[in-house]
Amino acid sequence: MAKKALILVEGTRNTGLLYIQSTKYLGLHPIILSANPARYDYLAAEGNEAVHVDTDNLDALIRECSRLRATYDIAGITSSAESFYATVGKLCRHFDLPGPNPASIERCCDKFAQRQLLAGAGVPVPAYRVAANATDVESSAAEIGLPVILKPAVGSGSRGVRLCRNIDELAEQTTYLLGGKHIWRSSPRILVEEFAQGPYYSVDIMGNEVIGVAAADFGRPPHFVFRECTYPALLTDDEHQRIADVSLSCLPALSLGWGPTNIELRWTKCGPTVIEVNPRLAGSPNPEMVQLAYGVDLVTEHIKLVIGDEWNLSRRHSHTATVQCLLPDRDGTLDWIDGDSLAAAIPGVTQVKLFVKPETPIVRRGDYTDKIGHIIAASPTRAQTAAILQRAVDLINWSITPFPTAGEREQYAAPYLPD
Repeated sequence: MAKKALILVEGTRNTGLLYIQSTKYLGLHPIILSANPARYDYLAAEGNEAVHVDTDNLDALIRECSRLRATYDIAGITSSAESFYATVGKLCRHFDLPGPNPASIERCCDKFAQRQLLAGAGVPVPAYRVAANATDVESSAAEIGLPVILKPAVGSGSRGVRLCRNIDELAEQTTYLLGGKHIWRSSPRILVEEFAQGPYYSVDIMGNEVIGVAAADFGRPPHFVFRECTYPALLTDDEHQRIADVSLSCLPALSLGWGPTNIELRWTKCGPTVIEVNPRLAGSPNPEMVQLAYGVDLVTEHIKLVIGDEWNLSRRHSHTATVQCLLPDRDGTLDWIDGDSLAAAIPGVTQVKLFVKPETPIVRRGDYTDKIGHIIAASPTRAQTAAILQRAVDLINWSITPFPTAGEREQYAAPYLPD
């Protein structure tokens, strides 16, 4: 009998490993299709099967999956990477496997199209315009009123997202996005968006069920790099219900509802306002924190859906889980970083991850790659979790020597390929 396998198209820095681990937990053989398998250091470390293929070429992926079917019983196809999730849907349609609607995913991943569909369905969203050049950006910002947020119409991980508080910042970010430093996966279009102000919440949905609501905050403006996130958010029953209702109203508006969805919103003076709908699981460490807080393994349950099994979304407990991200305060060369072993030994600390090693160049880009590590703590109470986390964070220290020249900084700040 052929071995049952799960095909994973590309991956991500941390969540990709979770999918591999859950695949093995379910007794399946993971096979990773990637244009550059070497970019995922966990593949070699875990001894996983990786196949080199042009993942931007649907026909090439179909041929490779057909070849693999001669050896394996392909139980399902999925991905942890948003930019390949629509491709996954097309592959699933071709091979008659359970999967997301690729047209819905593509529309949702276009933030301008997403805004239009949400607004048309009466879902509260910030005021917005789309711009293709500097003149359009300036006129759109004038219509909406400063401050505004500029972001690529297609993208993830907060890449290219910035709060522009005045005309100079607006011009600077426009030049960055259109001047060659930002790498576009599609034709350059900029979403100009009202700055919705208020507490931030992240909502995790599987199918049509709200699994958890987290509260989070960010590092210093003008960028939006997560600093801390806590499950569950401290909300009244009425607030939770209003957030859940608005979040669930996004699904029919965008023709979603199969598998995972992550919704970001802010509680403004008008109530819950949707900032973004992501037609996928939130990236790590959110899945780990959902499991710590509620006992629901979102990655495993997603894979069950992908392979046609019945999932179990019932909560097994109610704890508080918090992650604090380690954010550098300067650019330069990392001299040393330590304290992680001591922090990990504290009871209640469930994970300490450092993403950098000594002598690594540190260049803050204003996106998720700015994080040099994180610490997660969990316990039965909010106060206990906060105390555990603070004790652990206080043990982590590092030193960064600033770059001697602006030229050296520019050398390390060269454009990089998206996930």
